[in-house]
Parts: sequence; C-alpha cells; structure tokens
Amino acid sequence: MTIYLDNAATTQPDPAVVEVVLAALRAAYGNASSVHASGVRAAMEIERARATISYELGCRPDELIFTSGGTESNNLALKGVAERHRGREGRRIVTSRIEHPSVTRPAQWIAERGFEIELLPVDGQGLVDPDDLRKALRRKTTLVSIAQGNSEVGTIQAISELGAICRAAGALFHVDASQSFTRVAIDVEAQSVDLLTISAHKIHGPIGVGALYVRQGIDLAPLLHGGEHEGGLRSGSYNTPAIAGFGKAVEIADDADRVEMARLRDSFIREIGERISDVRLNGPLGERRLCNNISLRVAGVEGRALQADLSRRGIAISTGSACSSTVRTPSAVLLAMGLSEQDAHRAVRITMSKWTTESELDQTLAALGEGVTRERSR
Repeated sequence: MTIYLDNAATTQPDPAVVEVVLAALRAAYGNASSVHASGVRAAMEIERARATISYELGCRPDELIFTSGGTESNNLALKGVAERHRGREGRRIVTSRIEHPSVTRPAQWIAERGFEIELLPVDGQGLVDPDDLRKALRRKTTLVSIAQGNSEVGTIQAISELGAICRAAGALFHVDASQSFTRVAIDVEAQSVDLLTISAHKIHGPIGVGALYVRQGIDLAPLLHGGEHEGGLRSGSYNTPAIAGFGKAVEIADDADRVEMARLRDSFIREIGERISDVRLNGPLGERRLCNNISLRVAGVEGRALQADLSRRGIAISTGSACSSTVRTPSAVLLAMGLSEQDAHRAVRITMSKWTTESELDQTLAALGEGVTRERSR
C-alpha cells in the first residue's frame, strides 16, 4: 500500500471530480463553440465551472480565462503583459528569487527581448520584505510577479500588503496561487491583484487544466493564435470535461480539511524534532506556512537517500519541487534562503492531502527515523 505524500507535485482526483469528468465526456462532448444541443450542453458546463471558480476568487466570471494549467497561466501573464508593453516606458519586471520555473524562465525569455528583470531577495524563512518591493518600485515598473505560497518550502507571502504597494506604484501585480488556491484566503479585489494563476491538479481536480484571472481592462497579448476562444486570449477547443472537473474540485473544497492538515503538519514537525536529532525545518512555522507543507533537512543525510529509502517502503515524498526533482543541482529556493549547497541537498519535502491520516504520518516518521539511523551509520 502506498502512502502518498507528494501532493505539491499533484493530487489524486477526488471521486466526485472523476464522476463529473466522466459525465461530461458522455453527455457534454460537443464543441462548446457550436450552437447545437451538444455544444450548448458543453458551454453550460464550462460557464458553471467558471462561475464557481470566479466566486471563490472574488472576481467576475468574464475575468477568468481557462488554460492548460499553471505553467501556461504564468507564461500568459508574464509574456502577455510584456508583449503589450514592449514599446512603452517602464519595460521592467520585478519578481523574487524563489519563484517557480514557470515564472523565472519566462522572465529570462522576456529579459532577452529588452526588458529589465529585478529579482527580490528573501529572508531565511523565504519571505519577501515589503520594503524591498517598495525600493524596487521607485523606478517605473510594468509588472510584479510573486507566488502566494511557495511550492518547495510552503512560505505564504503577505499578498495584501504587496498588492497595495504595487497598486500605489502603478505596477500590475501577478500572483501565482497554484499551491495556495483553496488553502489560503484569496480575494483578488481586496488584495489588489491584477492577474492570478490557479491549477486544478493541485486541489484534487484533473491534470491539464488551469485558469488565469485577468482584471477587467488589462490588455494581454495571447500566446496562442487561432479562434476567438476566451475573448481571443486562449485559442483552442475547450477541454470541457477537465474544466467541469475543475469547477467540482473548487465546489467541494472544505475549510475543515485545511484546518486538519495544518494540525497534522504541526504535530509531525513537533514529533520529528523529538524523534530524530539535528532536524531543521525549511521555511516558517504556523500561519505563514501552507497547511499541507513540511520541508525538512536532516544533518548528515542526503535528501535523495531518504527519498529513495522511503520509496522502497511505499512512501512517496520528494526532495523539492516536482519540476526540479530529477535535477542534481541544489534548490535555488533554499540557496536564496541562505542555505549552503550541502544543506540544500539534505532537504526533503512532505506534502499532505485532505486524505492524509495520522497513521500514515506515524508510519512515515518511523521510516524516516530508520532511514536516518542507517544513513548516519554508513
């Protein structure tokens, strides 16, 4: 039996979501752009999901653009803004040193086309200092992009404060909420957010579907050219079953699950410190940490060795973000937080789902203890 603790990489679809996806495959298979009955049924499924998700974000349904996932949404936000501002004053983008590759790599691509990119530092907990953002915005800036919740160490940024700073400076504010959506409160209007990325497969929805919130009046250049889907911003026939499943995943998200994951997180962090010597937590404690995230480093033990040992026991964890788990270089996030390369290589990430049990975490603690003892005795 597998104990799955890599939910920051992807989550198991909820059975209720699977049912909605299958029902849409059977009954709403028409092209949603068609005017016949099957097309109308598909369009109704899409608009039902759009209404559900936009309500959760505090935005208008017509401000939500469906995409293939978080990576496409982040690329559309950054490249779409940069292309529209290419000939204007303030061709400058500010982001942080701990962003996901789907933000940092588009930023590099944009820099090669004449934009200036500034990377904000973070402290030892992975937090952006609002004063650093204020200083960065003394020069005219087109866009600021900051993730609400970090995928590796779980740090939750002060989005409301950062958004207010951007709004006062006249800079657009993009938030990558792929990891935080339904786990951390989001209100795009109250938090001065202009663009926001979300992804279905991080919240027990289908893989291959996401969305980008685009505040009314913001002009983006599309990545894809073809039909006029999503107001011309995202051409291509709609993935109706996946979109319907995304809506269902948001509909059934429950605050009680978030509270329970936070309780299990804190209990695990406390107990591992009591059972294993020289264990350090990467990132903050408490409310500044995603409810399902536990990132640790163990003195004298490589993270990959622990990951491999637990995998042999049927326990799935990771050594960092899913996008960097096959790369041997140390985590850029941990290095930016001030860790040495050696300590960065010692990190493991345990991420829970709403189905994670106390018994599963107890088994994981026991397995980690045995693995650490064996590695330290080598």
